[in-house]
Amino acid sequence: MANYTKIHTVGTDVPLKVIKGHFATNHAHINYYIDSTTLRTRASEAHEVAKVLAGMYLYDTVVDTIVCMEGTEVIGAFLSEELTNSGFLSTNAHKTIYVVTPEFNNNSQLIFRDNLVPEISGKNVMILMAMVTTGKTLNRALECVKYYNGKLTGVSAIFGENDVIDGVPVHAVFSKKDLPDYESYDYTECPMCKAGQKLDALVNAYGYESLR
Repeated sequence: MANYTKIHTVGTDVPLKVIKGHFATNHAHINYYIDSTTLRTRASEAHEVAKVLAGMYLYDTVVDTIVCMEGTEVIGAFLSEELTNSGFLSTNAHKTIYVVTPEFNNNSQLIFRDNLVPEISGKNVMILMAMVTTGKTLNRALECVKYYNGKLTGVSAIFGENDVIDGVPVHAVFSKKDLPDYESYDYTECPMCKAGQKLDALVNAYGYESLR
């Protein structure tokens, strides 16, 4: 893999690391691999991301539960703390926020076990993701929350390709304004494939598997 380039954005000194190339996700081909590893796992960086995300919401936003996707649990814990300390509303009797993660069943469907359902059903739920690009993973998370009778109150992400996905606003620390030439393509329409450019790696929000 080539060397990383660090991308910066307004409002934080924490950089996002990217590599330009030809990469395949489960849903699309993309021209940048976006590495959110340290932003998700290093406490100081995760806390900074949480501060930025908390500042993107109005104080009348109600958050009872944060559903963490794509390994964002550390950010989710800090985000719950930031929202609570900033006086954001919660209907929970204890006035703190649940931080939970769904799992995949044998049919690759997102589920919550019975012990976690009370933390979703009837609750005001924020979905936290590493990346929102094609929207397919987000839609699965939305369907899961809706199935368990959760009420969507917001979608937060480290990187979002668009401000709105299928009518749902996405609050992201980094976006295409920071990486304007970022593109995602259906694999059947990928111009890099058509030009004969070989894939560099298989990637997802957790990391990459090099093909070279």
